[in-house]
Amino acid sequence: MTDLTARQAELAANLARVEERIGSACVAAGRDRDEVTLIVVTKTHPARDVRLLAELGVRHVAENRDQEAAAKAAECADVPVTWHFVGQLQTNKARSVASYADVVHSVDRPRLVGALSRAAVHHGRELDCLVQVALDAESETAGGRGGAAPGSVVALGDELAAAQGLRLAGVMTVAPLAGPYAGDPAAAFERLREISTGLCTRHPAATMVSAGMSADLEEAVAAGATHVRVGSAVLGERPRLG
Repeated sequence: MTDLTARQAELAANLARVEERIGSACVAAGRDRDEVTLIVVTKTHPARDVRLLAELGVRHVAENRDQEAAAKAAECADVPVTWHFVGQLQTNKARSVASYADVVHSVDRPRLVGALSRAAVHHGRELDCLVQVALDAESETAGGRGGAAPGSVVALGDELAAAQGLRLAGVMTVAPLAGPYAGDPAAAFERLREISTGLCTRHPAATMVSAGMSADLEEAVAAGATHVRVGSAVLGERPRLG
């Protein structure tokens, strides 16, 4: 067995286990399996893995650093996948990210809305954007892992919805390490569901809820996540960057 074949077999086995977890979580939550989209987070893994995942049927991949993501997306330009950008995003990287990302999960401030809008128009593209919610910041200040405070989500959503080249798609969060929901992803994701419901009253098309990773995807599915972002459970331990 070649190294490539062995790696594809490893990915296939890991994917099957993750699919079983998502399926079981959907059954437990009384949801259909097709209500939840798996996004495989490929950060620090080679472009070769993206190709192998695509051959296995994966259609959504995510990156969190622009330099790595831009190079990988270019190398995989012929691969039929949707590219998601899930990391904290500096405004000076917006033009680059807008050139390859189809969905940006980490919009958390008005300045970034403006930068992404200008970048999308420059590239002649339309980007789906999510408001990243900082659940460690129930006040008006942003959270430690990035994100907008819950109280500012609707206003930021309004700006996104009005911005040229951008579509308000929904909300995203990362289970917080501090604050009232630390160590309780189920409660955190239930809070995100409330925030999503509130946003949808103003923007009915903003139904995407991106939540849950390898360790807590079941809690996310139970709370209504439409997209789960899974890295290590599919790809294994991340290589160390040199």
